[in-house]
Amino acid sequence: MKVLIIGFTKIAYMPYMNFYINQLQKSNCDTSLLYWDRDSKPDLELPAVDKFYCFKESMLDSERMIKKIPYFIKFRKYAKKVIKNHDFDLIIVLHSTPGVLLSDILKRKFKGRYILDYRDFTYENINFYKKIIHQLVNNSKMTFVSSKGYVKNLPDSDKIYISHNLLLHSNDERNVRRKSPRENDPIRIRFWGFIRHVEINKQIIDQLGNDCRFELHYHGREQESGQLLRRYVEEKEIANIYFHGEYKPIERVNFASETDLLHNIYENDTKTTYAMGNKYYDGLTFYIPQLCNKDSFMGQEVESNGIGIMLDPLENGFTDAIFEYYKRLDWNDFNMKCDEKIARITEEYNSGIDVLHELLSREKV
Repeated sequence: MKVLIIGFTKIAYMPYMNFYINQLQKSNCDTSLLYWDRDSKPDLELPAVDKFYCFKESMLDSERMIKKIPYFIKFRKYAKKVIKNHDFDLIIVLHSTPGVLLSDILKRKFKGRYILDYRDFTYENINFYKKIIHQLVNNSKMTFVSSKGYVKNLPDSDKIYISHNLLLHSNDERNVRRKSPRENDPIRIRFWGFIRHVEINKQIIDQLGNDCRFELHYHGREQESGQLLRRYVEEKEIANIYFHGEYKPIERVNFASETDLLHNIYENDTKTTYAMGNKYYDGLTFYIPQLCNKDSFMGQEVESNGIGIMLDPLENGFTDAIFEYYKRLDWNDFNMKCDEKIARITEEYNSGIDVLHELLSREKV
C-alpha cells in the first residue's frame, strides 16, 4: 500500500505522527511524508519513512490569519502537486487545516481513502469551515481525535476514534520524578511547549511573581508571545520567573525530574477549552500534578481523576490555593490515580492501533 502522510508543521512539532508511522512500518507500507519547514531552523532527525517532501516557507505561527492565507495557498499548491504526481492508495492528514485546504481533492478523489487526524479546534466557529470539517469526517475512512472534548464539534459518526497524544517511549523514564523528594522550597512550577496566550500568562506572572514560595519556569519557542512575556518579567523586575528558550523533545525528561507542578493553563477560548495538551500526558507519565484553567475540559479531567487542580488566575487566593493543594497531596494516592488513568488511556490508545492495523492489513482500502 502506498501512503502519504500530510503534516502541517516541522518534524519536531509532530510527535503524534509516530502513531501512524509505527503501524505503517509494521504493515510494510510504502510511506511518504510531506511536512512544512516554517523557520529554517534545525529540525529533528527524519523518521523512518520511504520518501520526504519538504515545503519550505517561513511563517510565524503567531501571525494573524489574514497574513497566513498566502502561505496556506502555497502549501495547498505544493501538496496538490505531490498528490497528483503519485498514485497513493491512502492519505493521512495530520490536522484539520490541511484537510480543509485539500478538501476538494480528498472528497472527490480519495473518498473513503483518507484518514483525518483532528488535533485542534481552529476556525469551526465559521459556519462554512465547520461544514467542510463535517464533510471531511463523513467522507473519511476513519477520523482520529486527540480529545474527547472535540467530539461534540463533529458529526455523529461511527468513524470517529480517540488518538491520545501518548508518547510510549517516555515510559522508560517514568519514575524520573518519583526518585527525588517531593518536598521542595520553593515549589517549582514549569511550562514546556509553544509559549502563547499572553494575557492569561501575564495574570499568572502577576500572581506568582516575587512570591518566595514558588518558581515559574518557561521552556519553549519564543515567538512574539514568548518575547512579550519575557520582557514583561524583566520590566517588572521579577526574580523568580525564568525563560529557558527552545528545547529538544528528549529534554522533557530532564524538565520532569525538576518539576513539582505542571503549568497546563491555557485561555478558555474556542480553540483550547476542549483541548488535551501534550503536557497532560507528560504529567500522567511522570507523576507530576497539573495546574489547569477553571472550567476547561482538561481542568475537569485532572480534578475528576485526582491528578491536578483547576484554578482561575484572576481569582483572589490563586497562589494560596496552589500552595495548599501541593502541601496536602497524598503522594501514594496521587501516584495510584496516575497509574489508573494512564492504564485507561493506554487501553483506548491500543484500541485505535488495532483499528488502524486492521485497515492497513487489508489489500485494498
